Amino acid sequence: MSETTANRIALLREAKTLPDLINNRVKAGPEDEAIRQYDRAAGKWVSTTFRELAAQILVWRKAYAKSALPQEARVGILLPNGINAICADQGALSNALTPVPMHAIDTPGASAFILVDSQASILVTNKLSRWREIEKTGIMLPDLEHVVFTEEEKVPPVSGGIALHALKDWLKAGESVPESSLTRHPEPDDLGAIVYTSGTTGKPKGVMLTHRNFLTNIVDTTDCLTPIVGDVFLSFLPVSHTFERTLGYYLALGMGCTVAINRSIMLLAEDFKAIRPTALISVPRIYERVYAKLNTVLAKKGKLAQSAFEWAVEAGWRRFCKKNKLPVEHTAREWLDFIILPTLTKRVSETLMAQFGGRLRAAISGGAAINPKVARVFCGLGMPLIQGYGMTETSPVIAGNHLDDNQPQTVGHPFTSVRVRLGEGNEIQVQGPSVMKGYWKRPDATRDAFTADGWLKTGDVGEFVNGDHLCIRGRIKEIIVTSTGEKIPPVDLESAIETDPLFAQTMVLGENRPFISLIAVLAPEEWKKLAESLSLDPADPASLSSGAARQAVIRRAKAAASGFQNYALPRAATLTLDPWTIDNGLITPTLKLKRGPLKAKFASEIEQMYERRKG
Repeated sequence: MSETTANRIALLREAKTLPDLINNRVKAGPEDEAIRQYDRAAGKWVSTTFRELAAQILVWRKAYAKSALPQEARVGILLPNGINAICADQGALSNALTPVPMHAIDTPGASAFILVDSQASILVTNKLSRWREIEKTGIMLPDLEHVVFTEEEKVPPVSGGIALHALKDWLKAGESVPESSLTRHPEPDDLGAIVYTSGTTGKPKGVMLTHRNFLTNIVDTTDCLTPIVGDVFLSFLPVSHTFERTLGYYLALGMGCTVAINRSIMLLAEDFKAIRPTALISVPRIYERVYAKLNTVLAKKGKLAQSAFEWAVEAGWRRFCKKNKLPVEHTAREWLDFIILPTLTKRVSETLMAQFGGRLRAAISGGAAINPKVARVFCGLGMPLIQGYGMTETSPVIAGNHLDDNQPQTVGHPFTSVRVRLGEGNEIQVQGPSVMKGYWKRPDATRDAFTADGWLKTGDVGEFVNGDHLCIRGRIKEIIVTSTGEKIPPVDLESAIETDPLFAQTMVLGENRPFISLIAVLAPEEWKKLAESLSLDPADPASLSSGAARQAVIRRAKAAASGFQNYALPRAATLTLDPWTIDNGLITPTLKLKRGPLKAKFASEIEQMYERRKG
């Protein structure tokens, strides 16, 4: 570790509240690049230094002060990633207000619920049309006083008794506030955010996280991922997601790194090549999409290309296992590794890494378990992929692998400040200063979240392997128990099936049923190829219900999930081309399945799958 990096970590440790992260960097490196964002009007990427960022935050802080809100008043922030989202957050934090980050892609009803539940006094959003959609829900917002729009030049002054402001006008009003009057500052145990969980099984709960909660997790992360001078993070997960918020925003800026803002998820592949990030915070779905794309390309190139790719991965995986003290896979051609590694594996690795810009030195995967097949390919080809584990209630990271101690089948070591034990049924339970203060206005839910002796119940089943590496075995509530008593982790099974590019989205079922069944959203182009191979018309909806199509899909699903026990493989399938989206209420803003609504939507199809198999 260089002295400069060590100094940056020391400065990170000095922060007592979240605003200190940027304030300390202004003193240490005012001209370092903090933010890189695409200016659509100018048609180019624009950089903002830490000094310039701090100046903009001060302007926002004055505007908040002009609004004369009481300490810890809630500020709803409904914005896409970008400098405005950061200034809205930092300006509120500096004024001892409580940010309530909201998913920019969430439904109007969900946004309205959060505004009501958090009793937000101000909403900062980008467009008037977004606000009108919230109004259309008809949900009353009794505590909301102001709405500020970042992308509007002019707005009506009032709507339903709530003052509306264009950002430039709101900021201008704050210019009259003297800097000397900004005497209110947050304390370490004040709320740093109320972050609402995704609500896969019901109404979301507001997780109360303090400045100390966040800062503890940020400092702990440096033991797992140590940002270095010159690192560039590409930010594409929403900063309303605690994973991105803590690591891709607070940690990155606190270490003096550059945060480049992805233009949109549709342009992610282009932005990888334009930004060439060195560090990446991502969910498994991104890596799995790249893996599926690789499989599609290889299928077009033929058997020889596929065999060469598999050999390159095989040799690379052996090298990876030796380095990380994992069991080594021995084959008859192992003796050729000394030739394959510097030639074939190196060439394939360079092709893979080029998809991410070519200079990635750390890629963290979290939010869900990464598929073992994907991990094997990426790690075998030299991708610096490390898996971690956490939850919003722990700010969020509980454990993580290291670049020099990476065991992909686990989620690594518990963080320094996190104590982990296995409770009843091997449930992972956690204590430590990064654990939440509780759920906002939900004392009963808060009590239920902890054991009698004060440990947070994660709801995840785990075990320790290879010393103190934590391994996740499934969710207590999500484990499928069939009528024959077999236990299957649905998320892991779905992830495996989705490595086949035919499957855009999947949900497996089987609770109290005799076998596992599958509901699958098929990728249109892949479905077209499959249908034509079966002499079916891909444009005819009836083709999706044909026995030939269902059986072909089941065969593909079983092949993709061949690492699972036979009882875990699907025996019946329902096929659709209609995607599950946030707008239709079938997935959460963090792209997790809403299993209850999905089961309700496909209730008749589910019954038919099990009735057909009876016959």
